[in-house]
Amino acid sequence: MPKILIIEDEESIRRVLKKVLVQEDKNYEIIEAVDGVDGVSKINSNKLDLILCDIKMPKKDGIEVLRHILIECPNTPTIMISGHGDLETAVESMRLGAFDYISKPPDLNRLLNSVRSALLNNNFVKKGKTKSKKSNEYNIIGESDPISQIKVMIDKVALTNAKVLIQGPNGSGKELVAHQIHMNSLRNAAPFIEVNCAAIPSELIESELFGHVKGAFTSAVKDKAGKFEAANGGTIFLDEIGDMSMSAQSKVLRALQEHKIQRVGSERDLVVDVRVIAATNKTLRSEIKNNNFREDLFHRLAVIEINVPSLNDRVSDIPLLVDHFLKDISKDSDQNLKTMDKDAVNKLKEFDWSGNVRELRNVVERLIILSEKNKITKNDVIKYSNK
Repeated sequence: MPKILIIEDEESIRRVLKKVLVQEDKNYEIIEAVDGVDGVSKINSNKLDLILCDIKMPKKDGIEVLRHILIECPNTPTIMISGHGDLETAVESMRLGAFDYISKPPDLNRLLNSVRSALLNNNFVKKGKTKSKKSNEYNIIGESDPISQIKVMIDKVALTNAKVLIQGPNGSGKELVAHQIHMNSLRNAAPFIEVNCAAIPSELIESELFGHVKGAFTSAVKDKAGKFEAANGGTIFLDEIGDMSMSAQSKVLRALQEHKIQRVGSERDLVVDVRVIAATNKTLRSEIKNNNFREDLFHRLAVIEINVPSLNDRVSDIPLLVDHFLKDISKDSDQNLKTMDKDAVNKLKEFDWSGNVRELRNVVERLIILSEKNKITKNDVIKYSNK
């Protein structure tokens, strides 16, 4: 029987939360705490499966309580409940390790989805179940400090519903990070929908994201579902979000805040349960100063920020990347596996990789095709790399 603690100083909200949870599952055992101090006492005296905690309370606020939880019962998922003015504190709670946060007044559907996910996650941890086998499809190759830190961050973030903003130069592997987060999440059996915001004309981006109804514009000859609907229950990956129009940004912000969308030409709200991961090669803080990006959208997206380094900042990973590409490309092209001698690899480490990992892969493929022997040499690199 799952035991859930509600720490909330407003009696009316405690009453609503308890009622909704009991209606969801009569087997839930609900414990109530009237403030942070009472909450800590209940945490210390009970073996809990889930904690719902208000961020702003008298005597001891939610961040203090969360720190106590992380120390005393680190495997107990905690959902933070925040007022509209507590966004920075909510972001801080996610960085500390909260499972999710819900704005007041709580969207009950979103709350129940988060509770289900948190309890399921807790069961996975208790039973020692492994993550999805599919997660290996998008392995991040490297053992440098920046890459190791990213892998640790992915492990922490994947099993939450937190929104993630991935930043880094083109070709550095931002999409791999997004795939890893999804494939290691509890949503991995649901869709992972990718949208390249830079590749869609500004006049079409809203229709692409949210869909449209018949007659909404000249070429709208029938109703069409958008990417958010397609990703319902799963993850939507908004790549190059820094290139999204301001109009579309405002609608994405509403989708994040209210978990509702409207098809273009419709006034009917559609409720969606979608985790949002965004990526950009731009510095969004600079884009905000230049009035090209909404600051409120940035703060909604950047609950967790992951910065992917350029290849020039992780040259120690080049030998591992080269070995991976040699095997991968040879397998895809049905060619005999070629190897690369140490001097050739060291020569690659001397180059400037402005195109990052994507450019390195292209060079390795070129060397496989053009080198005449089964072992690629330093001379081959000098002759065929075009560097």
